[in-house]
Amino acid sequence: MESMINHELYKVFYLAAKTGSLTQAAKALYITQPSVSHAIKQLEDSFGITLFYRNSKGVALTQEGAILYSYIEQSNILISLAEKKMAELKNLEAGELKIGGSDSLFKHYLLPYLEKYHKQYPFIGLSLIHGTTPEVITYLKEGRIDLGVVRLPIVDPQLEVKEGIELQDCFVAGAHFAELKGKVLTLEQLMEYPIILFSRNSRARMAITELFHDYGYDIKPEIEVGSVDLLIEFAKKGLGISYVTREFLSKELDEGTLFEIQLDVHLPPSRVGVMTMRNVPLSSAAKTFVEYIR
Repeated sequence: MESMINHELYKVFYLAAKTGSLTQAAKALYITQPSVSHAIKQLEDSFGITLFYRNSKGVALTQEGAILYSYIEQSNILISLAEKKMAELKNLEAGELKIGGSDSLFKHYLLPYLEKYHKQYPFIGLSLIHGTTPEVITYLKEGRIDLGVVRLPIVDPQLEVKEGIELQDCFVAGAHFAELKGKVLTLEQLMEYPIILFSRNSRARMAITELFHDYGYDIKPEIEVGSVDLLIEFAKKGLGISYVTREFLSKELDEGTLFEIQLDVHLPPSRVGVMTMRNVPLSSAAKTFVEYIR
């Protein structure tokens, strides 16, 4: 028996067995009856056994043919289910979307898009994987996520990056440091106060460290935290001056529970980006979500 049998032969066999007629099988496949007979003969020769015998109504399966039919029927059911699943995935009626990013970007940037997406495609499962920028890049390359949302710049030939909104980081303080409100500080003066920064692996932390270094200073935080919420809360409690993204604390600035520290140097803005693997096709769920994001 050949190691590989043309699957078209199985299709002919299945329809002939199902209809009990070579003529009906030929009509269903839009081929001639002799072509059906030839296909069945090829299959029988490959196995070295007889699969059909003729009767008054057409053809019927031999015992061996009935065993083969039971397997082919299961295969057809699975193929039909697979085709249905593919259609569901294409139409976003099934599937999963896995996104990597930081807590702050999920909460303050992605949340409106996730809400809109979930309302329109409720059958797509959402999985948010938390991590720093280096971790998210690793998750993406390992195939653990479909896309990553991080701060730019990202320079990696393996990655495709779509730019999103611009963010502005700033130093903020609470009532405990009210004497600084309205004053313009130098970087040297700022460093006389307790500074609270995000963990050293974050993009924002690396950016502010580099900025201070460019001016000849080594910024050393008194407190390091792992979330934007803690940066905000610690500043409100008067534990120090936090370096936070302005767009993430508009409520506190409007209410006056925090105020922005004015500096005599310009803090450059940053931009959010959506990363995907270059030359790797996105699932329908991921592709649609990327199109949502501005």
